[in-house]
Amino acid sequence: MLTWRVIEPGPPGSRKFEAREEPAPTAGTGELLVRVRACGVCRTDLHVLEGDLPVHRPGVVPGHEVVGEVAALGPDVRGFAPGDRVGVAWPRGTCGACRYCLRGDENLCPRSTYTGWDADGGYAGYTTVPAAYAHRLPAGYSDQELAPLLCAGIIGFRALRRANLPAGGRLGIYGFGASAHLAAQVALAQRATVHVMTRSARARQLALELGAASATGAADAPPEPLDAAILFAPAGELVPPALTALDRGGTLALAGIHLTDIPPLHYQAHLFQERQLRSVTANTRQDAHDFLAFAADHHLRVTTSAYPLGDAERALNDLAADRVTGAAVLLP
Repeated sequence: MLTWRVIEPGPPGSRKFEAREEPAPTAGTGELLVRVRACGVCRTDLHVLEGDLPVHRPGVVPGHEVVGEVAALGPDVRGFAPGDRVGVAWPRGTCGACRYCLRGDENLCPRSTYTGWDADGGYAGYTTVPAAYAHRLPAGYSDQELAPLLCAGIIGFRALRRANLPAGGRLGIYGFGASAHLAAQVALAQRATVHVMTRSARARQLALELGAASATGAADAPPEPLDAAILFAPAGELVPPALTALDRGGTLALAGIHLTDIPPLHYQAHLFQERQLRSVTANTRQDAHDFLAFAADHHLRVTTSAYPLGDAERALNDLAADRVTGAAVLLP
């Protein structure tokens, strides 16, 4: 099978990202062997490739938005059969015994592991996943449409929850890529007013087509105070203007796994009047279940750009340069 491996992370020109022909892996105890039918290209993959995230598995195969077909079952697997369509997402394992897991916050488990970072992911013809972390997928979507739901969709859903958007409230979205264009649709289905701030003219057009009330530049002020905001762009310099845009009691959720440095904040201008700043760390399986159930009940418009698996590096470069509208998806 064709496989992409991050041999040496780094910026363009210095990194080593190689395509190789390799044998397919085998499913271990409690695992599924999955034939990859589509794999989304997430900004987290770019952080792994560029070295923004520390190396967890040398030579890792990235990719954690995998839609596939069960090809084989490892020992001690129940509830799945060959041919089942399943999803493989970012969280791959937790200890199940720490205080975070026991209170329902498995995303904070210190021993958590992740697809495409701690274990090989979906930039390949086949991958494996613990059966306990494989997801049933909603009907009515193609493989290409489903792939971005498995990280972009789930993390956007969790970020929306962390932003404490009141019913019928005013939501600001900073950055409008794969995750943001899905979270916006969830908010609109909940009768929110959505304002989008992003540097991409194509993304602004997509936001308006999806029903956003306004779409302006990345650091522009929205036309009205916001009850909640989500920062999807990995740009710390957008935190102060996003906080300034909040109404009294508003919340800003930071949705990314990596963020450039945040400039100094001014207490009176940015935090006073009970404005809140909250981070988002991965997601729980319950988040995934709830979001995929929402997607089954409310058909989402998933905007994608397809690339052959052999063009994975070009897809990542296009993502880095904001040349992708919606989500990039690799098709083996």
